[in-house]
Amino acid sequence: MASFAEATAIRTLDSHTYLANFPDSWCIVPHGGFVTSCFLSATALHFSTTHASRNQPHTITLHLTFLRRTSVGPARFTILDVKLGRRTSTVHVSLTQDNNDKEPSVVGYLTQSNLDTEEGLSLPTNWSLHPLPPLPPSFLESLSRSATEDGDENWVLSPPPHRGVRKAATHVQFYCPRAGQLAPGMADQWMRFACSPGEKFTQESLGFVVDHFPQIVEVYPGTSPTPTGFHQIGKAEKGEDEGKGKPNWYPTILLNLDVKKALPDEGVEWLFVRVRAKRIENGRMDLEVVVLDEGGALVCVSNHVCLILGAERNVTRRGSGMGEAMGSKL
Repeated sequence: MASFAEATAIRTLDSHTYLANFPDSWCIVPHGGFVTSCFLSATALHFSTTHASRNQPHTITLHLTFLRRTSVGPARFTILDVKLGRRTSTVHVSLTQDNNDKEPSVVGYLTQSNLDTEEGLSLPTNWSLHPLPPLPPSFLESLSRSATEDGDENWVLSPPPHRGVRKAATHVQFYCPRAGQLAPGMADQWMRFACSPGEKFTQESLGFVVDHFPQIVEVYPGTSPTPTGFHQIGKAEKGEDEGKGKPNWYPTILLNLDVKKALPDEGVEWLFVRVRAKRIENGRMDLEVVVLDEGGALVCVSNHVCLILGAERNVTRRGSGMGEAMGSKL
C-alpha cells in the first residue's frame, strides 16, 4: 500500500505543469485534504525548480475552491505565476482531469515565502485554546512507546465510523478525549499516520491534516454512538456497529489555510487538531481548524465551508448530479 508521500508524489511535465496520480488505496473519491496536499506538493516542486532562486519553499497561505468532484487516476496541475516578489510570491493553480483543461475540478491561489528567514514586528497575543483539552505531559511519550489501543487516562484510540466509504481514515490513527468531546460543535484529537511505519507529517501533509478529523455532525450530542464520536474500541475491527446510522458526505466548497510555522524537515509524528463549527444550518456549515505541534505551538489555522449530504451522492458515478459540482471530504 502506498505511503502518503508516495500517494501524493508530483512529477514535472514542464516548467509550469505537474502531474499526479490519485490512488484508489487512499480514496473512493479523492479526499479534499488529500487533494489539498497535492496542491501544496505541486507548488513546493514549482518553487524548488522553476523558481529555486527565490528561496521561497513554504506555502504560507492557500485558498482553494472546489468546483467539481475529483476522481481516482491521473491529475494535472497547471500553475500561473501571478506575482513574484522578494518576500512573497503568489501563484494560481488549477487541477484538471480526463484531459479536460477547460473545466478544472479545483482552483486556488497559494502564496509562498520562507518561514525560516522571515523577520519583522512580533507581539504576544496571549491566545490559547478554550476550553483547554486534556494533555498530561507524558501523553505523547507513553503513547509513542506503547502504541496501545488503550491510550492513556485522558485519550483513547477511536476508530472512525463508515470506513468502507472513507478510505483515507484507514491510514490514520485518531486519539480522542476519553471522557467525550468538550462542547457541542467541537472535536479534539491527536493524530498520526498509521499506514507506513515511521511516516511523519510534513509541511505538504498539512493539507490532509486540516481536513481529517471527527466530523462535527457525527460527534454532536445525540448523534454519536460513543462520547468520542467514534465507535467503541474493537467493534469496528470486528465489523460491529460499522453501519450504525447512515454516513454523510461533507463536500468542501472552499478551504483556506494560514501556515504559522514550518515543521522540521524530517517531519513530526503527532499533531493535535481542534475543529469547531460556529453554525450548522440548512445543510451547510463552517469549520475552523486549529493545528498544534507536540510542544503546543500553533502550526496552522484553516477555515472551511461545507455542505452536508448523504454519502450516496459521493459514491455515484462522476457527472451524475450534485457530486459533479462539489469537492469531497471522503
